[in-house]
Amino acid sequence: MSKSDNDVVITGVGIVTCHGVGTEAHIALLSASVAPETIVESEKFKPYPVHPLPEIDWSTQIGRKDQRQMENWQRLGVFAAGLALDDSGFKEDADACATMDMIVAAGGGERDINVDTLIVDEALKRNDREILLNEKLTTELRPTLFLAQLSNLMAGNISIVHKVTGSSRTFMGEEAAGISAVETAFHRIRSGESSHALVGGAFSAERPDMILLFEAINAHAQGDWQPLWSRSTDHGGGMITGSVGAFLVLESRKHAVDRGAKIYARIDAIEGDRGNRDDAKMEKRLERLLSPAGDAADTLVLSGASGFHDVTKREKALLEKALPNAVIRGFSGVTGHALEAQFPLGLALGALAIESGAKLPAFDGAQEKPMSTSANTAVVTTVGHVRGEGVAVLSRDV
Repeated sequence: MSKSDNDVVITGVGIVTCHGVGTEAHIALLSASVAPETIVESEKFKPYPVHPLPEIDWSTQIGRKDQRQMENWQRLGVFAAGLALDDSGFKEDADACATMDMIVAAGGGERDINVDTLIVDEALKRNDREILLNEKLTTELRPTLFLAQLSNLMAGNISIVHKVTGSSRTFMGEEAAGISAVETAFHRIRSGESSHALVGGAFSAERPDMILLFEAINAHAQGDWQPLWSRSTDHGGGMITGSVGAFLVLESRKHAVDRGAKIYARIDAIEGDRGNRDDAKMEKRLERLLSPAGDAADTLVLSGASGFHDVTKREKALLEKALPNAVIRGFSGVTGHALEAQFPLGLALGALAIESGAKLPAFDGAQEKPMSTSANTAVVTTVGHVRGEGVAVLSRDV
């Protein structure tokens, strides 16, 4: 592929998963000779397993005063954004941060569990539940609590803490939000509207309200952890979520080269789509989204499959049909599924895999074949557990 000044390249990676903080911990994960250790919290939210946060010294990126204004879902995003800025070399460049675009994928803030519990308990005693709900919402919820949970406050706190004060956008909408955030940044840079952008998201899995939302549609796995592609339908819906922060610094090639930046990988193509999944419509969309991807032994597919049984099974079958020579790794099996942050996480892992030359171990030994050569291309997928699909194609920038 010929080079262009407006090629979109990844020059900064900020990543936090249950396996650690920063690029070194995750290059070690990708380079290991055997499947990584399973890190799961199985008691705190029993019977629902989750991949928890690692030990984090928040103060390395966020001052104590600012920390007090945030709950973990915001702290995690602000922290990962700081890691990406450090990694790219922009952190101390005030002029660059002042002109940097920021695009964030975020969900809602943490709920007041006590109020939720009160409403459920009272609803067991009354039949006029619509009236009950309105009563409790007007008497029990504090307006300041709601204001503190607004989705765009993650971006606001990144601006305050890290002085990223160019344009700002926040997308909501589960996995599709992460896809749209990165896709928007990519096209703005490719078209020349932007020269450098901070993009990503965060998800806190250790929240009873989120576990309840997944269990409400019978999506959450129960009991012991199982490998992603091998999860039994006898143990819940198959999804095991993970606390994740993932941010990327994207630049035009010219902007990166002019400042002598390290380039992890080039993004050759990226697209998201959504629609009805009946009658193999999802498979048709994925085939189209995968069309820019090469099918070779040095193609690594990093699948962001959620684990939700039917849709995960359908994605794997399609990937094996469309890219039979590629090596597939379902990264949710080791990091957990991260909803809004899932697509940025996949790109972060893809960039690290290409730049480091890692030969990834099988994350599910019964379902994934060995990787015999380093990846020159990484195909990142995210198929939403209910709706939304996205694919990005990364390549070594040579």
